[in-house]
Formats: sequence, structure tokens, C-alpha cells
Amino acid sequence: MRFLALRYFNEVARLGSIRKAADRLHVAPSAVSRQIALLEAELGTELFKRFKTGVRLMPAGEVLARQSHRIFRDLERARSGIDDLMGLRRGTISLWVIEGFVTGLLPGILSDFNQRYPNISFRVYTDSTDRIVEALLEDEADIGITFNAVSRPEIEVVAEFKEGISCLVAPSHRYAGRESLSLAELCTEQLALPVQSFGLRQVFDKVVASRGYDPRVLVTTNSLELTKTLAATGNAIAFMPALTVVRELAAGSLIAIPISDREFRTSRSSVSIHRDRPLSHAAADFLKVLVAQIQSLVDAQARNR
Repeated sequence: MRFLALRYFNEVARLGSIRKAADRLHVAPSAVSRQIALLEAELGTELFKRFKTGVRLMPAGEVLARQSHRIFRDLERARSGIDDLMGLRRGTISLWVIEGFVTGLLPGILSDFNQRYPNISFRVYTDSTDRIVEALLEDEADIGITFNAVSRPEIEVVAEFKEGISCLVAPSHRYAGRESLSLAELCTEQLALPVQSFGLRQVFDKVVASRGYDPRVLVTTNSLELTKTLAATGNAIAFMPALTVVRELAAGSLIAIPISDREFRTSRSSVSIHRDRPLSHAAADFLKVLVAQIQSLVDAQARNR
């Protein structure tokens, strides 16, 4: 099997587009298409279904994508291991996180780490907790930050930060001066909620179903940024741990109010890795910095309560 063809296939499978893969590889789209056609001819099966907007993996393509991804991840780890031996401290860290961390804590942590190790780069993806766990299991992620993830034997929780879910309101909202709110009160207001694959939404739906409430949902979205922005307009209420809206709370654009129902006081954010997959030295160093900085912020918030 041609290595070049496999490399091109892997990029197309990852990006879902021949043109995007060609841009990433700095070659012409025709060159990518030609290599994939050669690979399909060699294997005697179609790997992709072509559409005007991109491509979708066929069953044979899904099998090959899983295996080729592992091959290239192993090669990446080998390169990182050699760089570590030479003292070069190069490499790429794959980080999958819940969206709130990207706009809140993560930029500062990445910037500080870059000052110490300028030759280490990052691939950062935001997604739901369910998808982040899948990325850890499928060797797409080195490190994952999840919210209320279900325990899995393959996943090692390196650090866990317990913090209740708060509701987020604009300073102009009629609830802005409250010290706490019940879910019953919140369900009478317009709400902006994440989709059901988010751990946050799973907590919400479980409590609502057990109490028989009928919430007024204005928006359901896979973007936590949108729920925060809607809350800041005063037109809806969003839900998040205060840890994920540090920037907005400091700027005064949002107010976090604890939810009094006990089910919302036992939430947790977790930093996790795959139990049986060793991290590169770069990823291991970053993991230590990440956990320490999050813990520092959690401690600071506890002191200010």
C-alpha cells in the first residue's frame, strides 16, 4: 500500500473534503484525487462517497480511516520521542475540550506554555463531552477536558474539579440580584440550552423530567458561545459552571447565580487521558501545567466565595 496515498487518504478522511486536504498538504486537489483513486483500485473498493460539498466515508473507508489514523499517530509519537531524546522539545499536542474552556481559561494557559516551549504546537478541538470521550478512546486526543462524563474503564481521570452549575444572566435581568435560583423559577424564563450530547444538557434534562417541569427553551445549539451571548443580551438564561465564564464574569457582561436544586451542585469538570496510552513528554508536561493552573483558579474562586 502506497504511503503517499495513505497519507492523502488520511487527511481527506479527517477533513471531509478533498480540497481542504489538498490545501493542508500544499498540493493540487487533482493530485489528492489521483492518489485516492489508486488506493481504491489497489483495494478493489470505494472508500469515499463524493458530494458537491465534500466526501463521506464508505464502510471500507471507515475501516481504513481508523487504522490509518493510528499509523500516523504512532509515527507522530515516534517523532516526538526522538525529539525528546535529542532535547529538542518539539511535537504536537492534541487537546479536546468543552467549549467554555476555550474562551475562558485555555488561551492564557497555552500562551504561558508557549513561552516555555516555543517549538511545541497544539491541535485544539471543541466538542460535546460524549465526543471528547470518543476522541480519547479512538486515539484522536492526547488530553480531554469533559463535563460530567460517564466513567469508562479505558479513561483515566487525572484531575477533577467539582463545581455546581450556575445560571447565567445579564446584569439587566430581573434575576440579576438574586443569590440563588431554583430550577422551577428558571423554567418560567426563556432558556438557551446546549444539545443533548452535552453533559450540561443531560443534567438539565434529567432533573426536568424527574420534576415534570415544562421549560421555555428559546434556543438549542451545539455552541455554548451562542448560549452565553444570548444570556448577555438579557433575552434568555444560559447554564454553565462559573469556571468556564471567567472572562465574562470579570468583564461584568454576565452574572453567575447558583442553582439551588441539589442535582446542580454536584457537577464536575474532568481532565482525562487514555489509561493505556502513554503521553509524549510534551503532552505530559502540558498536562501538569494545565491541571495546576485550573486548580489555582478553582482555589481562588473558593476563597472569594
